[in-house]
Amino acid sequence: MKIKWNDKYLTVSAYAVITFFVCVMIVLVIYKMPSIIGVIGDFFSSIAAVLWGFVFAYLLNPVMVRIEKLLHKLLDRKTPHPRLCRSASALISVLLGLGVIAALIAIIVPQMFESIQGILNNMNLYMENIYKWINKLLENSPDLAGYANNAFDQLRMSMMNVLNNIGPNLAEWGSRIKAGATGIIGGIGNFVIGFIVAIYFLIDKDKFLAQGRKLFTALLPESPRVHLFSLLNRMNKSVVGFLSGKILDSSIIGVICYICMKVLGLEYALLISVIIGVTNIIPFFGPIIGAVPSGLLLLLADPKHALIFVIMVVLLQQFDGNILGPRILSDSTGLSPFWVMFAIFVGGGMFGFPGMVLGVPVFAVIYDVAKDLVESVLKQKGMSPATSDYYMDGSLELAAEEPPKRDIVAEIAGRMRRSGAQNGEEKKDEDISE
Repeated sequence: MKIKWNDKYLTVSAYAVITFFVCVMIVLVIYKMPSIIGVIGDFFSSIAAVLWGFVFAYLLNPVMVRIEKLLHKLLDRKTPHPRLCRSASALISVLLGLGVIAALIAIIVPQMFESIQGILNNMNLYMENIYKWINKLLENSPDLAGYANNAFDQLRMSMMNVLNNIGPNLAEWGSRIKAGATGIIGGIGNFVIGFIVAIYFLIDKDKFLAQGRKLFTALLPESPRVHLFSLLNRMNKSVVGFLSGKILDSSIIGVICYICMKVLGLEYALLISVIIGVTNIIPFFGPIIGAVPSGLLLLLADPKHALIFVIMVVLLQQFDGNILGPRILSDSTGLSPFWVMFAIFVGGGMFGFPGMVLGVPVFAVIYDVAKDLVESVLKQKGMSPATSDYYMDGSLELAAEEPPKRDIVAEIAGRMRRSGAQNGEEKKDEDISE
């Protein structure tokens, strides 16, 4: 018996089978999601040193490029030495990166231990100063002063209980610290190995880029490939320009903060200046994130100094936002404050501190690409790409386009002329036939 195959039903059956298997795969992925996430986590943990090396190489590449140009001028007077210049510039840039990190650790860690030790030793004095400051501030409002003193006493008792419980809980904390120390040591090892990997990335970066272009050229058609390369190029320029400008801007702000705190005689000048400089890298919320713990630290020492510090930080951030920042970051992201907050929330929620820093330039590229796409579609439709043409004067209803007005008299006159012309042609045809 010969079976007659119907191409239409075969196609429908094939789509049904494919849809069934896709649905089964989706269900299996959802059901096994914890195991899949665990496998992915283990994979990224195993290549953590490589990932660190890529990040370091990407950040140090602008430094290496400048050093390499300088070495070419010094060494290539008679015979070119491209391999030597590349290797030496990669090694020097990595050593500079390690030097900066070591200097920051040497500054922050002793100051941090000294600050913590000073706070613990002078805790009673700090509490007494805050108690006197509250009573003096609310001396004309005894009810509020009594309420504030009760709340302050409860806070002091809670802090003293925490300090008194440190001794009995040392054994439990010791086991937790031991378990965490293993992870910390492994993380430090990956961090250090990452710098070694970064040297190889920097030395062979041209080869890696050529292999990537070769792969995409083999896999993608010309038009998607050109768009992908353009997108990656724009993203690279945006991220590198933003990070280099932000690092320079934050370094200057940190130095100015240290000088101002020394002039004003505020405590913990070096530690707080480093905190202000590092957190200033985060757009929009960085100054607040750095000022809050620093202000609380000074509040324990002297409430008046905390107030002076808050005023100083506000003036410093106004100077940064209106004068220094625009001059350094001349090629701004072009995002509104709402989209900056959106990028920080999404990036920070997904990737933590690195996401908060890199979320804004990456989202700026995505926003720019989406804007170009929308404007190109509007131009193809013969419509205006300017956003100002789509405002609705405060109305939330979409403005319906009015149909063009019909000129009834002109339409009747046109029909009469066309009918007259047709009648004239018919008469001519009749005369010719006769």
